[in-house]
Amino acid sequence: MCNFAVGMDGSKIYYADVLLPLHLPGTYTYRVPQEYNGKVKPGQRVVVQFGRQKLYSALIRRIHEHAPNWKTKYIASILDIEPIVTERQMDFWDWLADYYMCYAGDVMAVALPAGLKLASESAVAIHPDFDGELSRLSDQELRVVQMLSEHQVMKVADIGRALGIQKVMPLIRTMIEQSIIVMDEDIKNRFTPRTSTYLRLSEAYQSETSQRQLFNELERKKRSKQVAILMQLMQLSDFGRNPVAKRALPQGSALNTLLRNNILKQEEHVESRIERYDTEDLLDPRQIVLNEEQERAFSVLSGNCSQRTHLLHGVTASGKTEVYIKLIDEVIRSGRQALMLLPEIALTTQVINRLKRYFGDKVGVYHSRFSASQRVEVWQRTLSNDEGGFQVLLGARSALLLPFRDLALVIVDEEHDSSFKQQDPAPRYNARDAAIYLASMWKARVVLGSATPSVESYHNAATGKYGLATLTQRYGGFSLPEVTIVDMREAYKKHEMKGHFSTPLLAAIDAALAKKQQVILFQNRRGFSLHLECDDCHHIPQCVHCDVSLVYHKATNTLRCHYCGYSIPVPEECPACHSTHLRMIGIGTERIEEDLQIMYPDATVARMDLDSTLQKNQYIELLNDFQNRRIDILVGTQMVTKGLDFQNVSVVGVVNADNLINYPNFRSFERAFQQLTQVSGRAGRHGEGGRVFIQTFNPQHQVLADVMTGDYRHLYEEQIQERRVFRYPPFYRLIQITLKHRDTEVLNASAEWMATQLRGIFTWRVMGPEYPLVSRIRGLYLKQITLRFERTEAIADAKRVMRQIADDLSKQEGWSGVSVLFDVDPC
Repeated sequence: MCNFAVGMDGSKIYYADVLLPLHLPGTYTYRVPQEYNGKVKPGQRVVVQFGRQKLYSALIRRIHEHAPNWKTKYIASILDIEPIVTERQMDFWDWLADYYMCYAGDVMAVALPAGLKLASESAVAIHPDFDGELSRLSDQELRVVQMLSEHQVMKVADIGRALGIQKVMPLIRTMIEQSIIVMDEDIKNRFTPRTSTYLRLSEAYQSETSQRQLFNELERKKRSKQVAILMQLMQLSDFGRNPVAKRALPQGSALNTLLRNNILKQEEHVESRIERYDTEDLLDPRQIVLNEEQERAFSVLSGNCSQRTHLLHGVTASGKTEVYIKLIDEVIRSGRQALMLLPEIALTTQVINRLKRYFGDKVGVYHSRFSASQRVEVWQRTLSNDEGGFQVLLGARSALLLPFRDLALVIVDEEHDSSFKQQDPAPRYNARDAAIYLASMWKARVVLGSATPSVESYHNAATGKYGLATLTQRYGGFSLPEVTIVDMREAYKKHEMKGHFSTPLLAAIDAALAKKQQVILFQNRRGFSLHLECDDCHHIPQCVHCDVSLVYHKATNTLRCHYCGYSIPVPEECPACHSTHLRMIGIGTERIEEDLQIMYPDATVARMDLDSTLQKNQYIELLNDFQNRRIDILVGTQMVTKGLDFQNVSVVGVVNADNLINYPNFRSFERAFQQLTQVSGRAGRHGEGGRVFIQTFNPQHQVLADVMTGDYRHLYEEQIQERRVFRYPPFYRLIQITLKHRDTEVLNASAEWMATQLRGIFTWRVMGPEYPLVSRIRGLYLKQITLRFERTEAIADAKRVMRQIADDLSKQEGWSGVSVLFDVDPC
């Protein structure tokens, strides 16, 4: 029960329900100090004490006057003048938490840029307005002031240890309320605007007469360096009308003298961390000439119809981006915002450049490769309605969580891509599906674009839930590439293999290089070799933390785990039998790169995978080098399959297609078709027909036949029938529960108990528990339980039951350490 409360002077007492960026349910109530009455608003960040010593930045969710029936702590301070998160955005967070079975605090922790979060043993300093009057301080307060006088900034925990008291927070809070100390600003706000020093003439020298007198005086005193600086400043400042960056002027004693004599005035200007685009060279989107198919698609996507979500199914290089640009232009002219989601950070580079050619600084980019300060600036400019605010936002899945002010259009390019699904940490959301819900909150249109749509999206279009627009021809009239399936068994029998490359593939590479054309080779395994094996006892080195073999990386001469990062030097002998007969099994991108460098010493070979693009902007340099033809052969993992557009690529080779087809997942045929078709689509996009060579030991496989003919519809019909029979999406919704623990006995017992509880309620819908393909990761054993629900079923109640069973499991004796994770719509 809650009660209304008033202060001793009759004023109202307010309370704030705040959201913390922690894996905890619900909100927490804090009292608003009287001096903050009227200043606090939902969506602002405030500093609160949570626990004995920790301070966190929390988001105000609600302001009210209902006093809870327990003693509340006070809000320590306000971090924002205006809200940084909108009410609609917080409603979206609530939906994400509810649908994907996590807490709103989990969503907040992922959504807010690091520069806007505070979660530490916070530091304090003496308040700048403290009058220095020590007589009114208690002994403990006096000691705190003395320590801060010596150290300037101290952590709260260090102050507690120095004073010898455990519960130091009440003392700290009292001193903050009395304006004796303040939270250190560097801790409180990690984001600080970038500033630069600018110079202008002082007020005394604004008129032409005063300027003439100044120059005469300096020339009379033979101050030639000062005169030269002033002349340069006058030229750069449009004769004193505008300030000039200090860095643009010669540095030294002459400039310092002008400042010291108050001839020049210094001022700080806030500057953007985001690279600006020259708006003078912008192209007009209205000048884009669409072909007949594109015009029809644009008409469908921009028309007023009851369907707000459309699938744009266009073959590779069919000109989907031109249609996107025309749609975005409509939104910008209406003064609203557009969001374009891309599956891969590397892919954003080319698309950003294309969109900025049309929309300039109206385009903002948001992804995890940006620095913390850059991400905060994009966040603020997305929310801003000022001239510098962004109207077009591009990014990977995290861009979905930005604070939009007026969203009118959402484009999900390569909508089929599994990268749109967040794995860890929670929320484990699918950005494509979540984008559709976010758009519905804004009554915005959604365009899902792909040459190889997901079975679920195509099914929604085929059944009329989504609208459908198609592009069946490549833009500019270019033909689709010719696909050749190479039978590796026959090639080995006939001795037509050189290393891991077939004769037809090598002949095509030779011809392409002779014509100064480029080649892309795809192998979905990074590293040099998949593992090291002893020829005598067949021992394979394993990770000590995960149930996987270690992958050989020649660049570092180590065996490395791709799950936890554990690595060891390459052994000189077998650890099990001490034999020296060791050999590398399997090939990765690193091995392919090395082999090609030996086979083509005059060609420039580069590799694009996670290992080669770890450093910031390394992937941009790789793409630019390939675009500018400084690289002849590019070897890569799935990073090279995703929508990249290169004019000079004539040959694409898939080194081994079998590991895609044979992956144990109900989506494996769909994924194999998508990746093979996408990488094939990099060839021949802007000229003579490209050629694609797919090497396989199973050339008769139906997926490969569909890739050869480009028959997506056949693949879809096959898959949709299988999924209807075996109860998979899109007819059923899956929820996967993963249990983790270090002890296999504890894990097995708890997983069986949970499965039994679930079967008692959901009967045949429960599958498992089973060990996944990799049954131990980072020292924790895993077991999975999967539940199926008909797509037409409302499962909100079922989710509540699952959560309750998980809570009951944690209360069982000896099982409190078992982690239970929920994954709704696993990929």
